[in-house]
This record gives sequence, C-alpha cells and structure tokens, in this order.
Amino acid sequence: MARRGGRIDLASLAGTVGEYSSVDRTPAGTQASSRTETYIDGELFAEVPLADLVGNPRNPRRRMGDLADLSTIAERQLQPGVVITKAAWLTIFPADAKLVGAARYIVVNGNRRLAASKKFGRAGMDVIVRDSIATSSESILEAAIIENIGRRDFDVLEEAEAVEALVAECGSADAAAERLGRSKGWVSQRRALLKLTPELQEKLRAGEIAIRLARSLAQVPFEGQVRAWRVAQERAEKQAAEKGSDDGASAGESTEISSAAATVKAVRSLRSLRKEGVHPELLAGALREIYTVDECRSLCDALKQ
Repeated sequence: MARRGGRIDLASLAGTVGEYSSVDRTPAGTQASSRTETYIDGELFAEVPLADLVGNPRNPRRRMGDLADLSTIAERQLQPGVVITKAAWLTIFPADAKLVGAARYIVVNGNRRLAASKKFGRAGMDVIVRDSIATSSESILEAAIIENIGRRDFDVLEEAEAVEALVAECGSADAAAERLGRSKGWVSQRRALLKLTPELQEKLRAGEIAIRLARSLAQVPFEGQVRAWRVAQERAEKQAAEKGSDDGASAGESTEISSAAATVKAVRSLRSLRKEGVHPELLAGALREIYTVDECRSLCDALKQ
C-alpha cells in the first residue's frame, strides 16, 4: 500500500484484488461505470434490482394476463429470467434506445415474472445473461415466441401475430416453421386466424369461438364470416337442445355440430374455473380421476398440437 500522498502501483493493485474486483467488471445490482462490461454467457445474477431490468420492447405478448398465479414470487423465485445486455440488444435494435432507457438488461424470457415482481413488491429478480441468443432479430423473436407458445395464458391471436412477425423476419413461412420446430400446417393455421373480422377475433380471444371453428371461418370471405359464425352457432345450440333427435342432418354433420356445441360448453366452463382461480394442477388431478391413462395421454398429445 502506498503511503498517503504517494504514487500507487496499478499492476500491484490489480494483483491484490483478484478476479472478483470491480476493476474487472461491475456485478449486477451495482451502479454501472463508464467502461464496457463483460459477461460469461449463461452467468446467473441474483436479485438484480428491478430498475436495471426492462421488459422486451418486442415481446409478442401484449397482455400479461392474471398474475395471481405468480403472487408467491414475493417470497421466492423458482426460475430465473433470461436477459440480454443493453449493449447486445441495441446492436440489433438501435431504434429501441429510448424504450430501453437506463436499464442494463432486457428481459427476453420472464416478462410475466418481471411484471409480477413489480406488482407483488419483490425488490429484484434472478436472471441469466444470454447474449448468445442476440445474433439476429430472428433469433430474439424466436426465443420470445418459443417461451410463450402453448401457454394457457398466451392470447392465441398474439401467438398468431408473433408467428406472422417471425415469418416476416425469416422471409418465408417454411423458414419460420423450421425455426419454431412446428409443422408448416401449424404455422399456416395460426396465420389464418389473422384473417378473421375484428368481431370474431374478439370472440376468439374471449373463448366464445373454438380455434378449430375459427380456422374454418377464416376461410370464408371476410364479409360473410360473422353470418357464417351465427349460422354455425344456431345449428350447434339447436343440436345441443335436441340431443339425440334426428333433424335431417347426415350422421357426419350431426357429429360435427354436436362436437362444436360440446366445445363451446367446455370452453365456457374452463373459463369460469380459471376466473375462480382454480390452479392447473388441481384441474389435472380432477381429469385424472375422470379419464383413463390412455385418455389422459391423448389429452396431452392434443394440447401439444
């Protein structure tokens, strides 16, 4: 140590502080300096202050939904979020500088956890730095979409819009399907939902129209979609009221209408359970008591489609 007022040997100083010195890098959760920070890809930082985090400006999920299922995050966080450093993000999206602001990290996976942390009073979040996914706009969008696809609280139309955005980034639907690990038909079906009228899109979002029916309605000319939906709804309700009666429809048509009516009823019941706060695990337990093992497997396979 140099005497007071004397000169300090910087080489000697660097040797004494070791690898954990702030001379090398600033740990997450402290004030950033003017130098360039370096990170190990996959590095975990605990309790990063929320002020240092910002949600993905290009997140395909516009609505965070009901955050009640994440209320326990106030006491514990079971899964860290995945973030990209500000420098890496702005290299790909320089126009986002104002949106990112003073934040040091952009949350790519874990935006609901970030929203819940703010809502339920958590001071910081555990995050993993993954600048390796910031290779292109496609790779970032892909990471955000894959996290959300198939989640019960991810709006199906937001999913469709996210797929459409990825198609635009990749240049073709086939390339987007390959990146997502989905079939070309799945990508085509999701994109078709964007052809629905605003009225039908809202009904789909509210669960009043099953996805299967929505895909069929999307094939109808725009101006005739609402009328086609009303006709299908009237037929389904009539068939449900006349259980087992012969209304002149063929066996195939009768089965399809009954299936549509049953789907509408099931969706309404499930939406009611969700509003009442029934956890998916409780619902799964109830289904296991009702269905056989093979039927449960069939259900799991159907949910993955």
